[in-house]
Parts: sequence; C-alpha cells; structure tokens
Amino acid sequence: MWTLSGFIDEISPDFTEQCRTAAELGLRYAELRSAWGVNILDLDPGRLGDMRRTLAAHDLEVSSIGSPIGKIFIDEDFAPHLDRMRHAADVAHLFAAPYVRIFSFFLRPGADPAGHREEVIDRMRALARVAEEADLVLLHENEKQIYGDVPGRCLDVVRSVDSPHLRLAWDPANFVQVGVRPYTDGYAVLRPHVAYVQIKDARAADGGVVPAGAGDGEVARTIRALHHDGFDGFFSLEPHLSAGTATGGFSGPELFRTAWRSFTDMLKTEGIEYA
Repeated sequence: MWTLSGFIDEISPDFTEQCRTAAELGLRYAELRSAWGVNILDLDPGRLGDMRRTLAAHDLEVSSIGSPIGKIFIDEDFAPHLDRMRHAADVAHLFAAPYVRIFSFFLRPGADPAGHREEVIDRMRALARVAEEADLVLLHENEKQIYGDVPGRCLDVVRSVDSPHLRLAWDPANFVQVGVRPYTDGYAVLRPHVAYVQIKDARAADGGVVPAGAGDGEVARTIRALHHDGFDGFFSLEPHLSAGTATGGFSGPELFRTAWRSFTDMLKTEGIEYA
C-alpha cells in the first residue's frame, strides 16, 4: 500500500481550499511549502497554528516540509541559512513531519561544479547535523542549477555526507530538464538512497512539465521497479502544470486533480494499491 501526498499549495494560495481539495481527492497527507502566498518558514506562529487546526479539521497529516533550504547561491553567507534550517526543524516538529526537503545550493552561471564541491559537502554536513539533533530526515531534491542536479552528483552528496539523516527525494521532471533519463541513467545508482518520490513529469524536447506518464520521466518504469523493490515511502504530487519557478509551482484545483488522476490511473494499471 503506497501513501500519496502532495504539495497542496499548488491547489490555491488559500490554505482551507488547499486542504479541502486534498481531502476530496482522498489524500491523507500533505506536503507543506506555502500558504496565503507565504513560504512555510516565513509564517508567524499564529498562522502556523491556523494551519494545524485546518489540517486536523480535514484529517490530514504532514509528510514533509517542502522547505527552500539550500536554495541560495553557494557563495552566499551560510550562517543565516543554517539558522533557517534550525527553524525548519522546529516547523517540522510542530507539524509532526518526519522529513524536510532541501537542496544542494545554486551555482553561478558557468561555474564548474567541481570547484564548489568541498563547500557544498561541508554545508550539507552541517544541515545533516541539525537534522540529527532534531531527529529528522532531510530529503535532497535533484533541482536544476544546483550542485546535485544529475545522478552522479546526487550520489556524491549523499555518500559524502554519509548520514542516515540525509536521503534523496526523486524528481523525474527535474532530471529530464537537465538532460537525464531518470530511470535509465539514475535508478540503479540512486535507488538505495531514495526515501521519497515527487510526482512530476516533463518532456525532453522542450522541458515542459506534463502529467505523470505524458513526458519522458520514465515514471511508469520507475514505479514498476520501486514496487518490485518493496519501496514503501511517500509519493508527493508536485504537478507544476500551470507555472513553475525557482521557489515553487502552481497548478490550480482542476489541474491538480488532473495530476492526481494521471498518477492514480498509472498505479491502477500497474496493480499497485495506494491510499
């Protein structure tokens, strides 16, 4: 039985509408990235309390905090960002979320990733220490224009940090958008470290984001292999069907439902049970 979740801020800026639509689709979990147009790490305690009450009213739990940690340039000051990581851990505890999504730092255009490797690994180790102290697991997402954008460097990050508090979130669309065939090029080497899957697909020809199965993200092959391997983590819908930016994405209620139907139809075709 696989567990579905989703970046519910893709539904609406209004948090009540986010939760209502998610519950109508039968989701029992949500991934929290923003509400009322404000990032989850920038909301005041009153708003966070409102979110907790609204989640409870819709019988929703939190699978992960979709934080922007690691989405700064590698040459920017790290100390304030490390403090922000500590705040992210507090927010995760507030929502009883086991995971916090992070990234491995933007590189300046034209920069050689190898020239920044040591600094990236040092920073990722520092983030992992915060997670260890907080008893949380960080999920490194393969994102465009960061150090860990392709399978080899994702593997480098997770192996070099070598902590049970740092695992990988698999995003097939992001791999496609940097010229990677996700399953073909990355599954075998990354599978031992993958704890979480984000459901987003894209076309190789133009990078356009599409519903699961309509692009070149090899989503069906990947879920077939994960099912065979006994994977039992979360699958989080992150459709980006209307807009996508460096800080997030948006779909709207109807396109979010389209994304949900596309993925759940795929699961039914493969004979995979989900909740």
